[in-house]
Amino acid sequence: MSTPGMDRANLRTPLKDVRGLGSAKSGTRHFIVQRVTGIALALLTIWIVGFVLTLVHAGDYLHARELLRHTFAAVWLIAFIVMAFWHAQLGLQVVIEDYVHTSWLEMLSQIAVKFVCAGAALTGVVAVIRIAMGA
Repeated sequence: MSTPGMDRANLRTPLKDVRGLGSAKSGTRHFIVQRVTGIALALLTIWIVGFVLTLVHAGDYLHARELLRHTFAAVWLIAFIVMAFWHAQLGLQVVIEDYVHTSWLEMLSQIAVKFVCAGAALTGVVAVIRIAMGA
């Protein structure tokens, strides 16, 4: 039994064709990037926990700075910061899309989240670089 006015090949109603509603072809990319950043965060979190435990046992601030001056530690900490804020931005984007139904508020919220996440990530990266360079 078929529904009148529906094309069985693509399952879109004529109304959706006229309005241009349907797949924007970006949902799959968003889903994959969110999963990849999640996996990266899971792996980086294991390293972060070990690094933080090392910092706790370091005892003083100078020793903690010396640990972060190693290129390996600085690169992995920067990777963690970037992945964390990228993943947070992707997750908040989905929440805003799902729960904010006023178009201007949704757009404003999306822009604000992108700027806040980018600014926080940039601040973290600059802080790690300054410590690693000895500032």
